[in-house]
Amino acid sequence: MFPIDAVTLLAFLPAALALNLTPGADMMFVLAQGLKGGARAGMAANLGIALGCFVHVLIAGLGLAALLKAHPMAFEVIRWGGVGYLLWLAVKSWNAGRPEIASVARAPAARVFREALVVNLLNPKVALFILAFLPQFVTASKPVLPQFLALGLIICAGGLVINGAVGIFAGRLGRALLGSDRLARGMNRATGGIFAALALRLAVMERAA
Repeated sequence: MFPIDAVTLLAFLPAALALNLTPGADMMFVLAQGLKGGARAGMAANLGIALGCFVHVLIAGLGLAALLKAHPMAFEVIRWGGVGYLLWLAVKSWNAGRPEIASVARAPAARVFREALVVNLLNPKVALFILAFLPQFVTASKPVLPQFLALGLIICAGGLVINGAVGIFAGRLGRALLGSDRLARGMNRATGGIFAALALRLAVMERAA
């Protein structure tokens, strides 16, 4: 039996769709990877982010995100770890040379997947947002964890579809531009800039109250 009633589901779906359609850090990361490594890399990043999102949902559902929210130092350690990792990716992308089309076809999807997973897991804002948003649609009189997981799966599935479309589009665009040294260099710089912007966004964001 599905743990969410029809009325709650009808209220939740439009809100979840609006959130997934709003450009954010996850969508920008998928876009950057798609531009850099093709549709395969974009989809690998998409899958890594989706898994990271569900891990955050599971942690929040078990009540561990409340500990993160209550202890600012834990929040800061994870946040600055994410900033450092994104800056490392930015520098690596900025200094990358022109890739060959064949090498892009054999892009290490597993590595892209791991990078996306780490970036998502090191963003404590995701856990805190989930902790603030999902309980609005949870019925306290029913088991909380199944409801939390069901709502989280809907959010993750929506992100998987929408970010996947972004990654595929960016990948096709990137493959078409790889024949030009100048454009390839520009793509590397643009990718590095996106990663740097994500790091800046994570660094200056306000801690959730």
